Amino acid sequence: MKKLLYRSEKNKIIGGVCGGLGEYFNIDPSIVRIVFALAFFTEGFGLLLYVILWIILPSYSSIDKDSTDVINENKEEIKATVVKTAKGLRTEIKSDSKKSK
Repeated sequence: MKKLLYRSEKNKIIGGVCGGLGEYFNIDPSIVRIVFALAFFTEGFGLLLYVILWIILPSYSSIDKDSTDVINENKEEIKATVVKTAKGLRTEIKSDSKKSK
């Protein structure tokens, strides 16, 4: 049986890239996350690689879709995640600034 590389929908923290890689290579996704973190803090390319994989890898439910559709869906997912995170940070910052007054 051929193994497929995809983003995990069950084992995801941000985009499911590390969870999918962990499932593909049959290793703990935490190890993959550590490798990405080390790549980010030592060489600086970990974040870029993660985002590229997030864009091009289909989620498990999108494996059978056309690659163009997958990329467009992934870009929209990334955009929604960034907006949601930014709103959460903005709320946190406002909350902290009110507490410090």
